[in-house]
Amino acid sequence: MSPCLSGGGQAGEILRALDWSASPLGEPASWPQPLCTVVALMLSSKFPMFVAWGPELVFLYNDAYGEILGAKHPAAAGGRFEEIWHEIWSDIYPIVADAMAGKASFFENLPLTIRRHGQFEEAWFTFSYSPVLDQTGSVGGMFCAVAETTDQVLGERHRAEENRRLRHLFQKAPGIIASLVGPEHTFELANDAYLALLGKTDVIGMTVRQAIPELEGQGFYELLDKVYSSGEAFLGREVPVMLQRSRDDELEERFVNFIYQPTFDHRGKVTGIFVEGSDVTEAVRAQNAVRESEQRLRQLANTIPQLAWMAESDGIVHWYNDRWLEFAGTSHEEMMERGWMSIVHPDDVEALTSQWRHSAETGALYEATGRLRSVSGAYHTFFIRAAALRDEAGAIVRWFGTNTDVTPLHTAQDKLRAADRRKDEFLAMLAHELRNPLAPIATGAELLKHAAGNEALVQKTSRVIARQVDHMSKLVEDLVDVSRVTRGHIALRHENLRITDILREAIEQTRPLVETRRQVFSADLPGADYFVNGDKTRLIQIFANILNNAAKYTPDGGNIALRLGANADRLVVTVEDSGAGITATLLPHIFELFTQGERLPDRAQGGLGLGLSLVKRLVELHGGTVAAESAGRGQGSTFTVSLPRALLAPAADIAEPGAVRASKDHSLLVVDDNVDAAQTLAMLLESEGFKVAVAHTAKEALEAGRRLSPTVLFLDIGLPDMDGHMLAREMRGMAATRNSRLVALTGYGQPEDRQKAKDAGFDEFMVKPASLSGMLSVIAEATEAANR
Repeated sequence: MSPCLSGGGQAGEILRALDWSASPLGEPASWPQPLCTVVALMLSSKFPMFVAWGPELVFLYNDAYGEILGAKHPAAAGGRFEEIWHEIWSDIYPIVADAMAGKASFFENLPLTIRRHGQFEEAWFTFSYSPVLDQTGSVGGMFCAVAETTDQVLGERHRAEENRRLRHLFQKAPGIIASLVGPEHTFELANDAYLALLGKTDVIGMTVRQAIPELEGQGFYELLDKVYSSGEAFLGREVPVMLQRSRDDELEERFVNFIYQPTFDHRGKVTGIFVEGSDVTEAVRAQNAVRESEQRLRQLANTIPQLAWMAESDGIVHWYNDRWLEFAGTSHEEMMERGWMSIVHPDDVEALTSQWRHSAETGALYEATGRLRSVSGAYHTFFIRAAALRDEAGAIVRWFGTNTDVTPLHTAQDKLRAADRRKDEFLAMLAHELRNPLAPIATGAELLKHAAGNEALVQKTSRVIARQVDHMSKLVEDLVDVSRVTRGHIALRHENLRITDILREAIEQTRPLVETRRQVFSADLPGADYFVNGDKTRLIQIFANILNNAAKYTPDGGNIALRLGANADRLVVTVEDSGAGITATLLPHIFELFTQGERLPDRAQGGLGLGLSLVKRLVELHGGTVAAESAGRGQGSTFTVSLPRALLAPAADIAEPGAVRASKDHSLLVVDDNVDAAQTLAMLLESEGFKVAVAHTAKEALEAGRRLSPTVLFLDIGLPDMDGHMLAREMRGMAATRNSRLVALTGYGQPEDRQKAKDAGFDEFMVKPASLSGMLSVIAEATEAANR
């Protein structure tokens, strides 16, 4: 073996195995020493290199360069440079010519459009072409050291675009944002909202004292100095500040919520202060106006005869008028301590609190009737009505309610109801009286049919009929004087929803992000039907937000698990991830507006931090609770949603998914080697009106699929002649079943089983025994899609 080609890994083996006798270079033993030297250097290097030698530029390269060649490797070994890279030869030939003329070249991040994997692609390279002299001192060939920089170039482009996007978001953010550097607090950045608050067009490069001189004496300079020197953040709420928003204007009072957050270098030294907040002037003014309005309302409420009261936006009562205190025989302090429910009749507590909770959560007008205990101990019936007082934005700021004593009215209503009962009894008795005469009349009619020639019987029967007709005539005359009364009732019918349907829809909405990040997702959903009463769209939004948040804050390949549990009156949904976790300082604020967790290095998804705050509000609107748990940064997170469990709705109110909407004109195919299982499933689906074919082997299934082109195929995974995954791939390859909906039926339900089924081409995954509702839902979706 020639020492020229010793070592070099796979590339060395390829070069040694070539038949060099037909090459312009000849056998390696005859190669000139300069060529041997540079080839040996190349083969021993871990850096991508190649050598092109002789007039035909015979191409030799090392293992590292083989990765750059892609599919051209290993055929490129010993070939001609021009033929190997023919698609870019016109671009690189001038550089090659310079090298062969004795001129070295270096290029950084040079773009080239190459074809190495069967299609053209743009790639970037940093490389040098150097001439190599032969033993006579002439240029015998060239040497190239190269590094592909495609990922680096694309990464830099992406970072530049991301920086541009983030800077745009920073500038257009609705809150005030600024970045100050150095002990003099020099403006490095300030967004549009911050400049609008100051009434200035630009402050960059100016210190705070230069840009906002009117802050002198208001304590802000000193506060910034303290944050910078101590490294401790400062949070201010509804802080008044006097600003001169234009040169000609006098100082104007504004109110701001803000945080001064120190920034640190890698040594932990404070380098500046990040300022973030919002102008809450209008909100503060509105609150002040509300307080003034409330005071006037209290004065007015003390002049009316009704019991009056006021509550906070969350429904907590904080004021009672004098009439209330006189009725209850207590002081305002005692009433606040005991609560208004302390004087409610025990039988009315649940209904009144439930209705009030609903109104407080939804803002709906509160109307109810209940009994309250007076100072004498007697219960009076009150009509209770409360309306929400809202600000200009429509947000609830207060509740004002009145209780009107309707005891006399209820007494009259009781009397009216008693009269109605008596009237009903009378009508029932009257109906009875009308039926009684019919019996002798009917009997008399029969007797007359058989009374021919019997005059005595005819006379006697006629008298009986006449008496009964006379009796009925009097009854009819009495009916004319009776007034008929009717009443109608409108009963609200609350919609009960399957929680599993809600969760599956939320999972489907989140699935693309989970799959993109190659995360392992598992869902533990019991087979039993559990119901929740609420808004379908909002419930899906709750769980989609939580799952989406888990996917965003969990690194690629991480785990996300969803579990559904239930007890007698609650449904509990838990979402657990192995992601970034939540720090102890952030956890108490995780459901507040604009709160965000720490971004992962690979996480491009942004956001202003609105998702979890919305989840909390929606959950509370459904009478539920939501909580977050985390052991800290890097320890993952767990979100738990608890909702009131609804009773099972009547069968007529719960439409089986797909049972009505699924088209019965489409055929189905059931494939299972268990004959009984296949036949019973087919019979069940046939009972729903579908055309169902059955196969017990993969061969039978392929023949049936080719013949019937079924819309939906239910495939068992464990078949004797071919496993279900391979069968699914075969079905996807046939024209007749390429667009069919493939459903995997298996007794295995682990995450890896679901992933295998998905990789094989299955659209749906069902664990045996599959529910009829689930199958009908799949069929409905498939037939609807096929009909479009």
